[in-house]
Amino acid sequence: MSDIIGGRRYLTNFDVNRLTHTFTNVLVVGAGIAGMRAALSAAENADVLMITKGAAEDSATRYAQGGVAAAVDKNDSCENHVNDTLRVGCGLADEEIVRHVVDAAPAHIEQLREWGANFDLVGDRLALGREGGHSVARVVHAHGDSTGREIMRVMLDQVRENPRIRLFEHCFVIDLLTHERRAVGAVTYHKKYGHQMFWAPTTIIATGGVGRVYRETTNPSIATGDGPAIAFRAGAVLRDLELVQFHPTTLYVAGAARALISEAVRGEGAYLVHRDGDRFMHKYDERGELAPRDIVSRAISEEIRTHGTPCVYLDARHLAQGLFMKRFPTISRLCREFDINPEVDLIPVRPSAHYSIGGVLADRDTRTSLPGLLACGEAACTGVNGANRLASNSLLEGLVFGERAGRLAAEQTTEEAPIDRPLPLGHLAPQSPRTPLDMEDVQHSLQSVMSRNAAIRRTADRLRETTEIIEFWSRYIMDKVFDTPGEWELQNMLTVSLCIVHSAAARCESRGVHYRDDFPALDNANWRAHTDLRRAEHGLQLSNTPVK
Repeated sequence: MSDIIGGRRYLTNFDVNRLTHTFTNVLVVGAGIAGMRAALSAAENADVLMITKGAAEDSATRYAQGGVAAAVDKNDSCENHVNDTLRVGCGLADEEIVRHVVDAAPAHIEQLREWGANFDLVGDRLALGREGGHSVARVVHAHGDSTGREIMRVMLDQVRENPRIRLFEHCFVIDLLTHERRAVGAVTYHKKYGHQMFWAPTTIIATGGVGRVYRETTNPSIATGDGPAIAFRAGAVLRDLELVQFHPTTLYVAGAARALISEAVRGEGAYLVHRDGDRFMHKYDERGELAPRDIVSRAISEEIRTHGTPCVYLDARHLAQGLFMKRFPTISRLCREFDINPEVDLIPVRPSAHYSIGGVLADRDTRTSLPGLLACGEAACTGVNGANRLASNSLLEGLVFGERAGRLAAEQTTEEAPIDRPLPLGHLAPQSPRTPLDMEDVQHSLQSVMSRNAAIRRTADRLRETTEIIEFWSRYIMDKVFDTPGEWELQNMLTVSLCIVHSAAARCESRGVHYRDDFPALDNANWRAHTDLRRAEHGLQLSNTPVK
């Protein structure tokens, strides 16, 4: 393959003697649930600088509808939650990690309540919803279907009130800085302040997902895979990038952006049907509409293909009058914007890219393979999700590993020598002589080819075609020095897309969210293993790591 992806270290030119410098104990990149929790934890014993490329409210966490999975009911148990998570993870989840996360869930729910989170109640007990893959109702939610918004409200209040946390918004992290094979901070760009250098003995990546490499996604516009891309260029290992979860039900209105229709809608009893009202999910799984997301997404994709229709439908018309509006006020308002009344109308839906299961390889303490760099949340691959994330485990994962990352970062402040002066770093690359491409057109074309060839169903031929196309664009784009966040985002999207495609081509089986039409069977003998990628001098270095 081309050596463009492997050979390029920094996306921008910089001279340490010509930029402004800021020094801190802990640098957090990203301001979703994992980044916020990491900052709050670290600030108990360290000074923290948090950077986000948009406004703090722009993270994917804000749009989370379902809730936080936690075994808090007397009819549930942590053991049940562990078993559900492992079953959905299809043999790739780390049982020790899963138990650690599940056991920590009730305490994190209580912490959020102490901070002021108003979760829905039934009497004096937490109201619990049920989603796909769960054997019982255990999803804690707020305001019906606005859980993410409520969690971000209380966490952002905590961050803004903490004197040891400085939040720097609208600041784009171009690359991690490394010195003697250790992360030492980041080079950034701000529209007002230009290029800057932030220095810290510990940096935490919490940048969220990669959904924007696909044409249809539930992710906000900021989800362009920046965290895995900058970690990859810095030398960190990426794991299981091929495992991208598609949410089965996003609102399908031609010409409109895809919007999430929570799995909790099916948990309350809504059916998946064709326009004539015929249900189909029991043809694919005995759990019907509450099968895990990978199964439901493939089933819908197959029904759309065989019937030649652009979508299927959610039918909630049989639910008790007024229940939909009361339980799902946000979704109700969304539907009504398109003249859809869920009490009398079918809701058109189809799958869209939703969650990146793979990411920067991190251990149970969030350490990556690069000293000085920690990772948590969707940008990380910690082992809790396996090959298919259990619904509503993502917010829980962000809380648990965010707290651990912050605590470890603060500990390292006392163990590592502080960085109190600029290190001798710089980068100067000549301008590429290649004819420039239309960046906007490349981005749209990238999203189209990824959606066509590397989405819910994959084959070797289509993955090979996608690799060739991305490498062609990369020859013209990856060796150029650009000056705007949009151009750096596209370079990150090319890097992450190529990693997804190479990992998908290597995994010659079907497991969880990764489905190969040419290898439709599970292959435990050869592929109960992780795909690990690292940057090499002449391209990507891919290896397999068997599950413990």
